[in-house]
Amino acid sequence: EMLESNNIINFNGLANSSSYHTFLLDEERGRLYVGAKDHIFSFNLVNIKEYQKIVWPVSHSRRDECKWAGKDIVRECANFIKVLKAYNQTHLYACGTGAFHPVCTYIEVG
Repeated sequence: EMLESNNIINFNGLANSSSYHTFLLDEERGRLYVGAKDHIFSFNLVNIKEYQKIVWPVSHSRRDECKWAGKDIVRECANFIKVLKAYNQTHLYACGTGAFHPVCTYIEVG
């Protein structure tokens, strides 16, 4: 029924990103935050086609360490965003896998 009503907008992501598994709905700001591989997306809830992205890849040294440990450099040695949490009025708290070296940060969202 939704397909027939033309109310669905597909987001195909980026060529160098995947694993869209972490979501945070921020109704106060009218945003949907989506954590992915090496990226965090911020979608406008009024116009979902409008989005911003933060690129947050793993460092080259961490990626190399991951590769040397026998992991797949494309599928495993990345920063998969796993935690998105509203911290306060101006910041999100975000954590990623950091190629098996977890990393967290605060992101200013205004």
